[in-house]
Amino acid sequence: MSGLVDGEWVGTDYATDDDGEFRRQTTTFRDRIGPGEAFPAEAGRYHLYICRACPWAHRAAMTRALKGQDDAISLSLVQPERYDDGWEFSEDHPDPLYGADYLRELYVRADPNYTGRVTVPVLWDTETETIVNNESAEIMRMLDVAGDELATRDVDLYPEGYRDEVDRLIDDIYDPINNGVYRAGFADSQQAYDRAVAALFDALDRYDDRLAERRYLAGDRLTEADLAMFATLVRFDHVYHTHFKCNRRAIHEYDNLWGYTKDLYTIPGIERTVNMDHIVRHYYVSHGDVNPKRLVPTGPDIDFTEGHDRDRLPGGPPEAL
Repeated sequence: MSGLVDGEWVGTDYATDDDGEFRRQTTTFRDRIGPGEAFPAEAGRYHLYICRACPWAHRAAMTRALKGQDDAISLSLVQPERYDDGWEFSEDHPDPLYGADYLRELYVRADPNYTGRVTVPVLWDTETETIVNNESAEIMRMLDVAGDELATRDVDLYPEGYRDEVDRLIDDIYDPINNGVYRAGFADSQQAYDRAVAALFDALDRYDDRLAERRYLAGDRLTEADLAMFATLVRFDHVYHTHFKCNRRAIHEYDNLWGYTKDLYTIPGIERTVNMDHIVRHYYVSHGDVNPKRLVPTGPDIDFTEGHDRDRLPGGPPEAL
C-alpha cells in the first residue's frame, strides 16, 4: 500500500500486479458540488490543490481557467518534485489555508483514519474543512456543470447533444492513452510494457485518423474529452516519449494529433495552465526507480505556438473566449 494507512504515512510506490502490470488505485473522496448535494456551488468557498506537472490535476486547472472561475475558486500548487514524503508544499508553493508541510496533512484533516493514496487534484471545502472530491474527471465535470453559476465565461464543455459522445470518448482514451503511458512507464515486465505500448500507439493512430476531418474529438465543439486528451499529448514528447519509453513515435510526428495539440494550446486560458518546467522536473526527478540518477534532459525543442491548419475544419474555440 502506498500513501496513508489509518492516517499514518507509509511511503510511496507504484503498484504492479503479478504480471508486472501497473494498476492505478481508485480515488476515495467522491462527494459532489451542485443542487441537492451536500456541497452547494458558492463563490469563495472552495479551494483547488493541484500540481502543474500532474496531467490529472491539469484537467481541473484547464476547466477552471476556461470557465473563468479564478475569483470564485481559489487555487494553489504543491512542489513539482515528489519524494518519499509525497506531495509537499514549500516557500515557493505554500499551503495558503493551513500552512501544511505536506498534502497528506490535508487528507488526515479530512479523515484522521484515512487509508489510501494522496493525490492531486484535491477540491477542498473551506467551510466544513474537508475534501469534497479527489477524482479528476469528476472535479472537471463539477467545475464545468455544477460550477457554471460561478463562471464568468459562457463556456460549456459538456454541451447538450454531445454528452453521450463526450462520456464515451473520455472512457475510450483513459486506459490506452491517459493511463497507458503510465502502464508503459511503470511496467515491471517486458510483456506488460509491450502490451501497454501496443495499445497506446494503436489508440493514438486511431485518433490521428479521427482528427483528420474533425477539429475536436466530439466534432466541432471543444469538450471535456479534449481537455483529457490534451493533458497527455502536451506532456508526451517531453516526458512520455523518453522517460516512459513510449518512443515508437512522437506526437509532433503525427499529422493531425500535432496540429490538434497546438490548436488547443493556443486557446485563451489553456496556455497559462501549462508549465513545462514543472512537468519535466516532476517526472525525471520524482521517479527514482525509472530514472535513478534523476538527470533532467534539456530537450526536445518544441514550439506549441507555431502555426497549425486546424482552422480549415468546422468549429472553433468557444465564442466567449
